[in-house]
Amino acid sequence: MIRFGIDLGGTKIEIIALDAAGHELLRRRIPTPQGDYAATIRAIAALVEAAESALGESGRIGIGVPGAESMLDGRIRNANSTCLNGQSLRLDLQTLLRREIRVENDANCLALSEAVDGAGADAKTVFAVILGTGVGGGLAAHGRVLTGANRIAGEWGHNPLPWRAEDAPMPPRCYCGREGCVETWLSGPGLTADHVRHGGEALPPPAITARAEQGDAACEATLRRYERRLARALAVVINIVDPGVVVLGGGLSNIERLYRKVPALWSEHIFSDTVCTRLRRNAHGDSSGVRGAAWLWEHEQCRDP
Repeated sequence: MIRFGIDLGGTKIEIIALDAAGHELLRRRIPTPQGDYAATIRAIAALVEAAESALGESGRIGIGVPGAESMLDGRIRNANSTCLNGQSLRLDLQTLLRREIRVENDANCLALSEAVDGAGADAKTVFAVILGTGVGGGLAAHGRVLTGANRIAGEWGHNPLPWRAEDAPMPPRCYCGREGCVETWLSGPGLTADHVRHGGEALPPPAITARAEQGDAACEATLRRYERRLARALAVVINIVDPGVVVLGGGLSNIERLYRKVPALWSEHIFSDTVCTRLRRNAHGDSSGVRGAAWLWEHEQCRDP
């Protein structure tokens, strides 16, 4: 049976269709209706119906979302696409599409995709990071997503950035209500905000990276701060989980220098005399998470009771 994966992002909704061997049959994307939950679920249903019409076959559906389902009532919580919070996404889509649907955190979908046939396929344990509009983390072991007893395994972006000696005395406030979350430092908007705090222009990350490559001292300093922060934040994960591979996804994963600079910095904070963990870019590009959503039907999640 065809497996459909859907990535419900803050700016775009993407659908992919995979056959039984994991070969891509179809891929489409549309803009996400901003701040409109009802329009969002209608858009997802329309994408599925159009894809099935094009392929002449129905299929199973997995969805990656920037949040998690509540253990209490199944409603979405902790989503940085805030119009999803408090909504019964799974039930609403099952009603519209008239079939069972699997829903998983988008970073977990990235971890599954890269663990199955991506940058972490040669590792027993993979920690996957989304560095984009928000920051998320997901865990996979032996080709299965680890969701944990509270469905927050790998939730990395809303822990405080450790060892903050060089950082601002007043940490940035996060949308979650706390201050100094990893997300406020390591997201794309966080990188831009840090550049502004140090007297720079409000430049998007690609522009900061490009100017640093051209010798701009202020942009170079911003990237160095970012690299040190990323190294410190990942060191905590390595100290606790000790993954074989850390995979970066999201728009900031395209900053090539991170793969050289960060491993050279994180050893200082890792409680070991040697560090074998490898830092890698995702193998499937910005659509890796949508592949993982499709794989939800092939590779069961591992949950504690």
